[in-house]
Amino acid sequence: MHQRAPSLAESYLNDIFHLSKIAVSFAMLLPLIPSTTQPAQAQTYQVLHYFTSGADGAKPIAGATVGGSGILYGTAPSGGTGGYGTAYKLTQHSSSWVFSPLYEFTEGGDGVQPVGGVVVGSSGALYGTAVGGGSGGGGTVFELRPPFTICRTVQCYWTETTLYSFSGAPSDGALPWYEDLIFDSAGNIYGTTKSGGTYDAGTAFKLTQSGDGWTETVLHSFGNGTDGAQPWSSLVFDASGTLYGTTIEGGSDSCGTVYQLSPSGGSWTETVLVNLSAEYGCLPMGALLIGQSSGNLYGTASEYGPNGGGTVFKLVPSNGGWTMSTIYPFTSCLPTSGVSMDSAGNLYGTCYYGASGLGSVFELTNCSQTCTLIDLHDFNGSDGQNPWGSVALDASGNIHGTTFYGGNTGGDCGNDGCGVVWEITP
Repeated sequence: MHQRAPSLAESYLNDIFHLSKIAVSFAMLLPLIPSTTQPAQAQTYQVLHYFTSGADGAKPIAGATVGGSGILYGTAPSGGTGGYGTAYKLTQHSSSWVFSPLYEFTEGGDGVQPVGGVVVGSSGALYGTAVGGGSGGGGTVFELRPPFTICRTVQCYWTETTLYSFSGAPSDGALPWYEDLIFDSAGNIYGTTKSGGTYDAGTAFKLTQSGDGWTETVLHSFGNGTDGAQPWSSLVFDASGTLYGTTIEGGSDSCGTVYQLSPSGGSWTETVLVNLSAEYGCLPMGALLIGQSSGNLYGTASEYGPNGGGTVFKLVPSNGGWTMSTIYPFTSCLPTSGVSMDSAGNLYGTCYYGASGLGSVFELTNCSQTCTLIDLHDFNGSDGQNPWGSVALDASGNIHGTTFYGGNTGGDCGNDGCGVVWEITP
């Protein structure tokens, strides 16, 4: 059988995983630092789908997206007929879940390797990014629309339209990475690329619909001095239309940054709000979260926090600036995604590694100053392993997510497994 060469996405992930393993091994050598932890509350964990690397895909990086009627949508950057990734949905019927592949990427103009997740547009279409391929070779922004007629079979593919193809440095971004796109009230699309731009260190971009097509505007090119480099994750809007995000590199301590993009006179101005350091952790891979009523920003740093692992941090608006604090420092957890918040203000997230080495799901409560940690689930391999993406809460408070490894073994996935989609029911 012909062995497919590793994709650009897979090669890059291998480098990151190698660095993460070194960091975790180092963290486990440190003395155990006491922390406020509660035992897991009663809940039910179940696997909703075991990926097989067939038409369903394999090794999902992004978490699941909760759509209307509680349907789950997502992407897998591997698997599919050509091995270039898939998009899927999971629909609940009584007590079981039905998995339906929606699209298989082809390495053509549609793009390859959908590393980021999908978001549901106002019309019911899905929007996302692929890290490679497209006419410009630097990845794509795509749209998936359901069939015009009701589909009465499980395997019912949607129609893909490429909205934009990235062409790379110096005039354009490249490799839209680990993000969910966002929309403004006018329907414009915003996102980031981890490469490309004037300094080939990533961009923030906007897509505006023009007739039957879309026009891109680069809002900021990263890598000019200490403004940060390589924005991996999603942008978020505040109520005034200001954008916020993170970079995994750059800044005054080369640990990454939290930045702001403010619209002014038809252009955008970037301001670094915080330069991350060992006090707060490094490599903020995940997206920021804006508090429901406070306007506070919440985020995670993946490594090198004060207790040896990653951190969850908070930024509070204060006198025209921002005050940063670490609200939970982990000892061996590497949170590679941001956190989600429930209506009571509790935070939820995942550890790619953790004390067991296979990852976990956590809840943080009582976070006015420093949080209390509740361990919701520790993965064991057969039920999933190494969750990379963020978690999503549905209207009933159920928690949904994915794992990159674990589950079914053998075939194209080897002994690591192809990953799973899971649910925790309180």
